[in-house]
Amino acid sequence: MNEYRMLSTSGILGYGYAEESLKIGMSWQPHLIGCDGGSTDPGPYYLGAGKSFTSRLAVKRDLRLMLIAAVAARIPCIIGTSGGAGGEPHLQDTAALVREIAREEGLSFKMALIHSEQSKESLIERVNAGKSRPLGKMPPLDADRINRAERIVGMMGPEPFVKALDGGAQVILAGRSSDPAQWAGPAMRAGIPPAPAWYAGKMLECGAEPSVPKEPDNIFLRVYDDHLICEPPNPIRRSTPLAVANFALHENSSPIHHTEPGGLLDTSDCVFEAVNDRAVKVSGMTWTPAKEYTIKLEGVERAGYRAITICGTRDPVLIGQIDSYLATHREKVGLKAASFGVPPEDYTMIVRTYGKDGVMAGWEPVKQITSHELGFVVEVVAKTQDIANAVIAMARTSMLHADFPGRLCKEGNMAFPFSPSDIELGPMFRFSIFHVVAPKDPFEMFPIEYETV
Repeated sequence: MNEYRMLSTSGILGYGYAEESLKIGMSWQPHLIGCDGGSTDPGPYYLGAGKSFTSRLAVKRDLRLMLIAAVAARIPCIIGTSGGAGGEPHLQDTAALVREIAREEGLSFKMALIHSEQSKESLIERVNAGKSRPLGKMPPLDADRINRAERIVGMMGPEPFVKALDGGAQVILAGRSSDPAQWAGPAMRAGIPPAPAWYAGKMLECGAEPSVPKEPDNIFLRVYDDHLICEPPNPIRRSTPLAVANFALHENSSPIHHTEPGGLLDTSDCVFEAVNDRAVKVSGMTWTPAKEYTIKLEGVERAGYRAITICGTRDPVLIGQIDSYLATHREKVGLKAASFGVPPEDYTMIVRTYGKDGVMAGWEPVKQITSHELGFVVEVVAKTQDIANAVIAMARTSMLHADFPGRLCKEGNMAFPFSPSDIELGPMFRFSIFHVVAPKDPFEMFPIEYETV
């Protein structure tokens, strides 16, 4: 029986995993070791700023162990969505880290960098040729939206990974990629049909998530022509039919239809069977090729500059009238900002009230405040950082000192946990491009660069 074995070390590179799990997983002789390096989950800032949401120290620890294991076993090591968002700065930072580890550990290998950041000129050409369409409720893509973007990446499918392996790369660092693609590609290259290959990618993309208890750690998959077996190397974890089936719902608008570059993975007929008390067999998945191959684009644009302050109160008199107090606060800040020459259109102020409706805001079903204390995150987004800093200072002063009916305290109304109390957050970004484009082939948007490390 055709069998292909893959070891995923964690849900995100830098989230950590037990070193013993890696040792056990490597003893099961995988053909491939890898880890997803990023996600859009932390929001648009990291793509726009060219920074990672994981620490360099943590990523280096995870990556060092993986590279040593892969080189010793002479198997490929693949990182998808390098650096957290998969843009060119993220890819280059990860490559620099790999070279640093190789020098320190005396490792040598051929490395491939698969680039995914897109030039604005090429995207405008695709739009003008009618090769794009929006996702969800996004407006059609046009040159103005493209030019406003700080950074745009394409989400690659499995084919560039296959090409890099065919090119002799042992270590592959990819820009933005579909999370399962880095696993599905090598499996299909080894002769596994698309359906189980893609399903295996879904199980591997978040490490030990298809197991209990949940915590960043390794997962191991044995993939066959018509099924796969999922098992965590760590003896404290178990893959159960419920855990595996539940994870198959992960990050999809449909529980059974998973759209990927090149086709649709259908899990409606999947059967989940316990092989033993730690491993699960999954069968019944199907794959339907797409009529047209498309690539998803992710882009962000600068929305302004942000500053925040954090404070709290446990004054029962103030808590009892907090809505009117915050309305008065907003009015006072607006008047003061205007007196300093800052018109209302130059900034936006949001006050999140934790203990009342800080998480769900207007959608909060419980209207009555039952907490004895409230926490506030006051946010200002403005055209410039100077304006954001000035308005947040006004907002902090007003929150602290404004009067209200029945007030007994004649000093500050709020407790501030931090000094400095005003926190400058810098540029704020928002997602502006969620569209798909139709390339000539799966490779043209993702050039590959090889080097000997």
